[in-house]
Amino acid sequence: MKYRRILAYAQLANAVGDGVYLVTSAFYFARIVGLPATEIGLGLTLGWAVGSVAGVPLGHLADRRGPRGVAVLLALTTATAVASFVFIHSFALFVLVACLYGTAQTGLSAARQALLAALVPPAERTAVRAGLQATLNGGLAIGAALGGLALHLDTRAAYVAVFALDALGFVAAAVLLLRLPAVRTSGLRLADVSSRAPRQAVLRDRPYVLITLINAVMLFYMPLLSVVLPLWIASRTTAPTWMFSVLLLINTGTVVLFQVRVARRVKGLRSATLSVRHAGLVLLASCAVFALSPYGWPFLLAAAGLQVLGEMLLASGSWEISFGLAPEDKQGQYQGFFGTGTAVARMLGPVVLTTLVLGGGTIGWLAMGAVFAASGAAMGPAVRWGQRTRGTTTTRPSPPLANHQAALLRTQPADT
Repeated sequence: MKYRRILAYAQLANAVGDGVYLVTSAFYFARIVGLPATEIGLGLTLGWAVGSVAGVPLGHLADRRGPRGVAVLLALTTATAVASFVFIHSFALFVLVACLYGTAQTGLSAARQALLAALVPPAERTAVRAGLQATLNGGLAIGAALGGLALHLDTRAAYVAVFALDALGFVAAAVLLLRLPAVRTSGLRLADVSSRAPRQAVLRDRPYVLITLINAVMLFYMPLLSVVLPLWIASRTTAPTWMFSVLLLINTGTVVLFQVRVARRVKGLRSATLSVRHAGLVLLASCAVFALSPYGWPFLLAAAGLQVLGEMLLASGSWEISFGLAPEDKQGQYQGFFGTGTAVARMLGPVVLTTLVLGGGTIGWLAMGAVFAASGAAMGPAVRWGQRTRGTTTTRPSPPLANHQAALLRTQPADT
């Protein structure tokens, strides 16, 4: 329980800073630094592209050297990158720092997932991850409010202050993570792990690669919400633009209140695949209702409620699948690879979705919904393929003695 609280506090420290960054960064780069919108978009895309490539090797490093130390190092690296944004004055420097930021963020996510896997018994990982997700959304809301204050002031000093707050949040997270034990990712000695786990082992696991690809497609709901929806509201509906803020509040508040409850229904790979399948159908329904929003703003509220339900179902199922099909001694690189789905969605989603939805209107919404439903249905066969290749059971093992012994192994200090 103590370890979970520390993980939650570290997540909160990160999330407040991330909320500040998400709200203010584009305005800072455009108004203070003076970069054109096309260069901002290109630089951020390159940053996340480099980060997605770095996820697997950094996750492998966490497996070899221990996830706690790597997570601390990457949290401090992220803080350095955020602070460096204050000093950029050209596109070249912006791209360099964006790549450092994307790499550190992606690697940090992988290392933290490996750390969670090492500290928490398998049967409890999805529930703990759900609690961290709720904490994340709460922190993002706080950070967004602070960022809104900086936008209201719209001065260089205000932007520098919130970037400093973001950097300090990652420093605080690093300090908190140091309070956790220096665990290894399984009962194997690190010497054995390094000899048995090639750096690109996850890329040879074809079922896991397919599962990651399916999840990446499902994660297109993120740019659909953050990029496409405000443009849709402004151009295709009669709703006021501030309605988008209401929809974001519905999203973050619902996740904070209900993500843990939704995750409790996931008890193994079988229920996880059902959760993802249901997520696809709910997201299809959400897209269909969004398509009706030109006929009145209540459709926006109803669609937002369906969207966040689909989001929570997807998150609960995908967490269970990503942990359950990853070898215990390779959780770092597997979680690093699985996490690239987020980077892919952030890179490709805005271009694909603005073309499909804004260009296609109702048909575009329905087409995207059909993609969500098809992807959710495809997750089941992909997971069963993964189970056949490694003999994984569909329910969580729970012998008390075995769990106790595994916990003892996981909390032993890592070899140096």
